[in-house]
Amino acid sequence: MAHDGQDLGDVAPILLDDLLALTAAAIAPVEAITELARSSLRDQLSVDGRVNNALVEEHQTAAHGLAWLATYTESLRQMHKWATVLKAQSQFGEVEALILQIAFGEYLWQIYGGIQMNQGEVLRLQDLGLSQDDMRGMMDPAVIALTQGGNTQAARLRLVELMQERSAEIIVGTSGLDEELEMIRAQFRRYAVEKVEPFAHDWHLKDELIPMEVIEDLAEMGVFGLTIPEEYGGLGLSKASMCVVSEELSRGYIGVGSLGTRSEIAAELIIAGGTDAQKEKWLPQLASAETLPTAVFTEPNTGSDLGSLRTRAVKDAKGDYKITGNKTWITHATRTQIMTLLARTDPNTTDYKGLSMFLAEKTPGDEANPFPTDGMTGGEIEVLGYRGMKEYELAFDDFHVKGENLLGGEEGKGFKQLMETFESARIQTAARAIGVAQSALDISMQYAQDRKQFGKSLINFPRVANKLAMMAVEIMVARQLTYFSAFEKDEGRRCDVEAGMAKLLGARVAWAAADNGLQIHGGNGFALEYKISRVLCDARILNIFEGAAEIQAQVIARRLLG
Repeated sequence: MAHDGQDLGDVAPILLDDLLALTAAAIAPVEAITELARSSLRDQLSVDGRVNNALVEEHQTAAHGLAWLATYTESLRQMHKWATVLKAQSQFGEVEALILQIAFGEYLWQIYGGIQMNQGEVLRLQDLGLSQDDMRGMMDPAVIALTQGGNTQAARLRLVELMQERSAEIIVGTSGLDEELEMIRAQFRRYAVEKVEPFAHDWHLKDELIPMEVIEDLAEMGVFGLTIPEEYGGLGLSKASMCVVSEELSRGYIGVGSLGTRSEIAAELIIAGGTDAQKEKWLPQLASAETLPTAVFTEPNTGSDLGSLRTRAVKDAKGDYKITGNKTWITHATRTQIMTLLARTDPNTTDYKGLSMFLAEKTPGDEANPFPTDGMTGGEIEVLGYRGMKEYELAFDDFHVKGENLLGGEEGKGFKQLMETFESARIQTAARAIGVAQSALDISMQYAQDRKQFGKSLINFPRVANKLAMMAVEIMVARQLTYFSAFEKDEGRRCDVEAGMAKLLGARVAWAAADNGLQIHGGNGFALEYKISRVLCDARILNIFEGAAEIQAQVIARRLLG
């Protein structure tokens, strides 16, 4: 029987020169449809020329959908840029070409047919108020060629074949980073393989704190002072280097990859908002890990609404403060010596304007007495994953903080100071997500090769190989978006949108990789003894902390809508 459809046996890849030309040409119609959606939404959600918050809340699906559409558009831009740079450096081979064509083929189809915001929410262009006529721009010849010939089963199977041949390489495909950053990657990959991966699953199953020996090793390697300026005892390296380190350590175990996050947040707060005296005192201690910090922001009834915090700080006659209130989801709270603590100093306010940030000192605890400091108590929150530092609820009752530890020496600046750290925190979280996704790929690839069913390895079944291929492709997409946001930060440019996009996509990619990895394991994946069960639990938190996916999309949308 004759048919006009695509030949299922077609294995011919898109020719290299054609591929780069096609991806370049496909970006223009995607940018055009994104701008059309943005402009249309802005008109619909504005009153007297200004975007109305109530209307944005009412039409949240459309607003958040715009954030996802813009994230896909930026992802495709960065993937084309990555390929172009690699080609100029003669590093763009068959693996990279397959990753590029599959990424474009899949994301272009999703833009036209439905973007997977999460498992149960698919964003379609009609949800943004666009008509079929508006979508005709997506019928561009380059878009058609890539959607029809980009993400084919033949391309995915060939990619997995090459992944098996090149299994000794650290990552699938060339990253595009310079030699120095790749040397850093190799160093931390070696450490993770030797000192983290063999033990991480036991730490998780036993719900144990990561051993102090690991923290000491990381301190010697400079992890806690990675981006702190050299004048304060740090290494003064880039945010891009922080991404590589976080990625590779999180690939070993997200808890280890997250140890540096608290120091990163604390250092950012002090660098951006601290007094000279605070910088000179605290930054060297953070860089050396002599002082371990924890972030104390969230409260039981506020969640993401930090502006409505109730914990209060009352100034006494000596100029010191007494803190009273409750905090929750405080990571690594027992071992630490200092808390970056957000509290309300102006009792007459009910929003962010009355908040102040403190560098609150405490005595580290142990298992027998986790919180020995007067005025402070706490209890552990048992969690599914992300266990290596533990989570706690804390209660403060006239907890003493020295007046000199008010960040910046001025009340009412706490929320603004915290906002200035969000770019770096979200970039770092995106990097952690890439590491978790890469861990899922590592574990699942090995299992698919080793496990035999019906007389052959699982990896030889197309739907298993498809899953592995898409993990590799989406990891590279998330990686390039994350590196782009880090480069923007290193250049001193505002990058809250880019950082938010990297975190938004990275978290979804990590969860998809872990979920598909468990599916490849079948029933064994549901057994606690298999590592993929831990990776699934660890991946789930990424869509929640450092800004839940919905909050992330809201922030991006607000910026895009102006």
